[in-house]
Amino acid sequence: MHSMINLDDFDLFKEIDPEDMLGEIQGLPDQLRLAWDTANKNSLPEAKDVKNIVIAGMGGSAIGADILASYAASLSKIPITIIRGYDLPAWVQGKDVLVICSSHSGNTEETISAYREAFSRQCTVMVVSTGGVLNELANSHSNIAWQFNHKGQPRSAVGFSFGMLLNLFSRLEIIPDQTDKLMATISDMEAYIKEIDAPVPVCDNLAKRMAGQAINRNTIILGAEHLEPIARRWKTQINELAKCWAQFEFLPEANHNSLAGLVYPEEGLQNSYAIFLDSNNYHVRNQKRMELTYSEFMVSGLCTDKVKLKADLKLSETWKMLLLGDYVSYYLAMGYEIDPTPIEALLNFKESMKS
Repeated sequence: MHSMINLDDFDLFKEIDPEDMLGEIQGLPDQLRLAWDTANKNSLPEAKDVKNIVIAGMGGSAIGADILASYAASLSKIPITIIRGYDLPAWVQGKDVLVICSSHSGNTEETISAYREAFSRQCTVMVVSTGGVLNELANSHSNIAWQFNHKGQPRSAVGFSFGMLLNLFSRLEIIPDQTDKLMATISDMEAYIKEIDAPVPVCDNLAKRMAGQAINRNTIILGAEHLEPIARRWKTQINELAKCWAQFEFLPEANHNSLAGLVYPEEGLQNSYAIFLDSNNYHVRNQKRMELTYSEFMVSGLCTDKVKLKADLKLSETWKMLLLGDYVSYYLAMGYEIDPTPIEALLNFKESMKS
């Protein structure tokens, strides 16, 4: 059992976090604003007759696309598909399919493969990256390439991977103009950070208290609808920042299988922490499912939490919930006294794949 450090010891954070991952999280509102402004300066692809949109990406680059696709689902009349992998589906053919290749480095091998396939099938192709091979390919093929500047980890660039796509969809009129909603969301995020930031003591800080519950437990995050990708984000941030095992589940799907698994192993269940991302914006039946599922998990002996944040806009609620997850993951890393920035296991694996 790992004993938790004092999460109000801000000076100790600076020792554990020398590369300032905390600053990356604090900077997400500014990053969203910069992403929008950067995208505004870029040319649009020829996409008047587009009938399908595919976004190819992995890891931190894909999560921004997930959030965008989920948010746009009720606004866009054009299908949006996320591809995590090397190959595109057979139906991805021709100019009426817009393929957006999103990669932080521009060197993600799966996304490069998807780009080459899309180009060979004569799709409308564009790139969003900081440079790399993808940027070079797009330039050599006279395709649109949107470039942004970010020196940190891909997971800390989620504001770029989402904000630039939101701008693209807005300017292509795939969804209604999002300028006002995004600016209101950024203001809400800045206000919310003041409630859960590092100087706020545990007694007043929801994120620190949740990290305290997560220590020495396996964490399961459950979300629905527009918060599905946020549940995934929580999971991946807990993995990468705190170096902890975590998983995510979606409602209503979890009601058709996961509930049956709340029996064995008893010891595993007792060492689990289930976090429910709740929302007044959910379908009324999903709100009921969330409440009932929460009760079932609690009765089964799991440590449980249900989070519902105040927000007038669905976009604001989405990003405030993302912020909360990032802060919980960060404080959990502090609790384990582990540097939240390095990801040696992933880098070692990438090296192994080269041989």
